[in-house]
Amino acid sequence: MIDLPWKVFSQTGNIETYLLMKEMEQQQNGETESGMNDSVPVQEANS
Repeated sequence: MIDLPWKVFSQTGNIETYLLMKEMEQQQNGETESGMNDSVPVQEANS
């Protein structure tokens, strides 16, 4: 599915198409990694 935005970007140089492609990649990676980007709060030790 990412091939179409890349093809359009490579032919037109339209930055919005490139940004759309990157957004689609992030969504695709986020779905397959299921929570790998979740942050965990860290407590600092009191000195």
